[in-house]
Amino acid sequence: MFRLFSALVVLVLCSFTSFAAEYDVKILRDTWGVPHIYGKTDADVAYGLAYAHCEDDFKTIQDTMIATRSLGGSINGPDAAAIDFIVHLLGVWDDVNAKYETDLSPEVRAICEAYAQGVNLYAEKNPDAVLIEDIFPVTGKDVVAGFAFKAPFFYGLDNQVLRLFGPERASEVATKEAALDVEDDLGINFETALVNTRDFFTQQLPYGSNTFSVSPKRSADGSTFLNVNSHQPYEGPVAWWEAHLHSEEGWNMVGGLFPGMPVIGHGHNEHLGWAMTVNSPDLVDVYVLEINPDDENQYKYDGKWLDFDNKEVSLKVKINPNSDLLMNVRREVIQSVYGPVLKQKHGTYAIRYSGMGDIRQVEQWYRMNKATNMDEFMEAMKIQGIASLNVGYADKEGNIAYFYNGKLPMRNPGYDYELYLPGNTSETNWDSYLPFDELPMSVNPESGFTQNANDTPFYTTVGPENPSEEDFDKHFGIETNYTNRGLRAMELFGGDDSITYEEFYEYKYDMRYSDDSVMAKFRKAMLALDVKGDKLLEEAQEILASWDLNTNPENRAAAIAIVSIFPLARASEEVPDDDTLRKALKDATTRLKDKHGRIDVEWSEVNRLIRGEHSFGLGGGPDILHAVYGQMNDETGQYKAQAGDTYVLLVQWDKDGKVSSESIHQYGSATIDEKSPHFADQSPLFVERKLKPVWMTEEAVRANLAREYVPGE
Repeated sequence: MFRLFSALVVLVLCSFTSFAAEYDVKILRDTWGVPHIYGKTDADVAYGLAYAHCEDDFKTIQDTMIATRSLGGSINGPDAAAIDFIVHLLGVWDDVNAKYETDLSPEVRAICEAYAQGVNLYAEKNPDAVLIEDIFPVTGKDVVAGFAFKAPFFYGLDNQVLRLFGPERASEVATKEAALDVEDDLGINFETALVNTRDFFTQQLPYGSNTFSVSPKRSADGSTFLNVNSHQPYEGPVAWWEAHLHSEEGWNMVGGLFPGMPVIGHGHNEHLGWAMTVNSPDLVDVYVLEINPDDENQYKYDGKWLDFDNKEVSLKVKINPNSDLLMNVRREVIQSVYGPVLKQKHGTYAIRYSGMGDIRQVEQWYRMNKATNMDEFMEAMKIQGIASLNVGYADKEGNIAYFYNGKLPMRNPGYDYELYLPGNTSETNWDSYLPFDELPMSVNPESGFTQNANDTPFYTTVGPENPSEEDFDKHFGIETNYTNRGLRAMELFGGDDSITYEEFYEYKYDMRYSDDSVMAKFRKAMLALDVKGDKLLEEAQEILASWDLNTNPENRAAAIAIVSIFPLARASEEVPDDDTLRKALKDATTRLKDKHGRIDVEWSEVNRLIRGEHSFGLGGGPDILHAVYGQMNDETGQYKAQAGDTYVLLVQWDKDGKVSSESIHQYGSATIDEKSPHFADQSPLFVERKLKPVWMTEEAVRANLAREYVPGE
């Protein structure tokens, strides 16, 4: 990366400094460094939010905006240019420019513009931290474009389309030659672009999420409980950061948000709260186009030859990592009536995905932030600007709910949407979605609880009020799988009809695999292996046999179980053959013995939260309610945590409707600043599964105040 001269950046931004006077806002940092933003208007708050977040993570905010502006290649070369190409291919800026004034309310445009000005002010005050001149000044459209660009990668656009580069998609087989490389002279191709974009947003980690709610029908004292517990990467553009927003226009929200968001992503206000988990309905279709043999720029649609919509885009690419010399590279972007087009050696394909062209994600989130009751929250949900993500809900009136949120395409049922689709007929095209009111949901079930842990929506609670699988067409692709987290949530909440807050807390931090889990099934298969004569494997089996399926820090069997079994279980829920099982057990046994001197090493010696120079032992594990996902370091023999439980927020409304909450972040409020005292100050609590209080009133904040200032001071 290259830096600009400070004077040049100041010159570029100086015309925007006058906007600072338009915003009436103050930032109060509590003793944990968490920012509480107080403003007269919602726009004031968004301005202060941006400035505070830049203080803690300016680089990631810039990285997101650089990617959205298609400028990554000018800093990081061809690999980043692949992401730049995807922005053009998806038509992100065409949609934002066409719909910004018409599809977004004045209130939302105001907070987006204010957020942008907060970023600009921080850049002006800190020119040495600016990565690239060309993104400044940022505008509200940059904020909206960030939402529109990220959205399809949360529901697997990349996974569906990448199948085109393999020998088959679903059950329809292509030739091996069909998967030949389509890389051009600069190494920019569609496959690389999708992989790089996915990795940029998700770090390609197996993250999930938990949410559960308990109503007064099931709580011991008439309270209502909500668990806000998304599992995200610990670092990067989709890592959580905590803030509290308060305006005199009725915005009083605390929770987590991602870099570049002018609103809370999930959390609670004094009236209600919600949590989100990733779901994976079928929201992407791929079509085989019939090309005119006499004109390769035409495709058949309903008996007529239509012209492709072709556009040439320009990408700035840094060719040499040791030089700032840029090359201007031109590439063709092709669109059809279905959507973006990809030309391969084995055919020409069009891609259609839910939410294509919709820029109202931030509109929906803002309306959810401002909702004061369930009816207002439901009206916000009906916008359907957020194309996927389950939602768990609770409020001060004792209402709880689970919503299988998603823009489910209304498809012609006469086709198999798991396969390539005919791309020459409007019968396979679609332009409408299942209305929100008809989605799978469970509202105020008699059981008094709901849960979701990235598993099927048809297993949300106990009793007859689960959504019925029979009510939904198979082409929606709604999940029918069970996760260990979902199984354990149902076992714990379903088995307790008088839940205290202490028990709610305990259940959130449960560290056990269910007897019905995939891990338990694989363990049984490993114990059935014939390992006679191999002393190490015999010892490993003895340890596995003693395993109680827990992942508590001091557990001496969890390490061999997780290191040997989880990579297999992650690849497939089907138990592999004996040779594969034996090899996995042998490799894990050898690794633990070599690096730790014993097989029955305590789990916390292997499972580590590493932050700068700090290293902490952890409990929990993959697909555990106290979720920890990581990667094994072959040199140290440690399982470095990289995703899972990150920002955790537990909320309680007492029987009188008064709200209180506790939260924790895996690191601290300074998500990138190693010099900050808040770089890792929450980590010791995090590994002990302890929470800190959330302060929502100004009186409480000032009683725990570390610093007060206005942006730009």
